[in-house]
Amino acid sequence: MQLSVAQVGLSYGDRPVLKDVSFTLAAQDSALLLGPSGSGKSSLLNIVCGLQTPDSGTVTLGDSVVASASGVADSDEARRRSMGIIFQTLRLVSALTLRGNLLLAQKLQSGAHDPDLIESTLLKLGIAHRSEARPFELSQGEAQRAAIARALVVKPKLLIADEPTSSLDAANTQKVASLLLELAKDAGASLLVATHDDRLTPYFANTMTLSEGTLEHAKVSA
Repeated sequence: MQLSVAQVGLSYGDRPVLKDVSFTLAAQDSALLLGPSGSGKSSLLNIVCGLQTPDSGTVTLGDSVVASASGVADSDEARRRSMGIIFQTLRLVSALTLRGNLLLAQKLQSGAHDPDLIESTLLKLGIAHRSEARPFELSQGEAQRAAIARALVVKPKLLIADEPTSSLDAANTQKVASLLLELAKDAGASLLVATHDDRLTPYFANTMTLSEGTLEHAKVSA
C-alpha cells in the first residue's frame, strides 16, 4: 500500500516547522527519515500517522486520506486498519499481560482475535516466554520488542517506527534495524523509520534527510 506525502506544511504561530514536504513510499518498500531534534521530524511523523492536521498538503495511504489541510480525512479508519506504529515509549496497559495487550490491539483494530499470529510474532521476537508478564515486569529490551509485536499483530500495510534505536548500543542497533526490515518484509508491509540516529543509514537504500522543516534530499546509501 503506497504512502504519499504531498506538499505538507505546518507552522506553530509565526514559526514554520514543515515546508512543502513531499515524498512517496511504495508498497512493501522501506525508508529512513533522518533528522536532528527540532528538524520537524516528530511533527511530520504525527501528520503521517493521522495524529495531527497539517496547514497545507495531504497524506494518503492507498486510497485513504490520512491527513489533509482541509481537515477531511479517513485517518482513524486508515490508522486502525492499515498502520502499525512503534512509539518511542511503551504504551501498553499495565493491568494486562503482554499477551493480553496484543489481544486488545487486535480487538481494537479488527474486532477479532488471531492468537496464532500473536504466538508466532512473540516467537520471532524471542519473547514468547514473557507472554504472561505485565509491562512493568519487562526489561528495556523486552519492552522494545513488545512494542514491535503490538505493531505487527494488527497485520499492518505500513509499519512506522519512531526512534527505535535511540537508547541502544551499536550491536543492538544493528539487531533492531535488521529485525525491523525482516519483519516488515515477512508481513508484506512498507516500513518508515524516523530517527536522529545516523547509524541506521547503512541499512536503508532510501534515506531522506529533514533539516529545519525541509526535506533536503533522498539518497541511496552505499
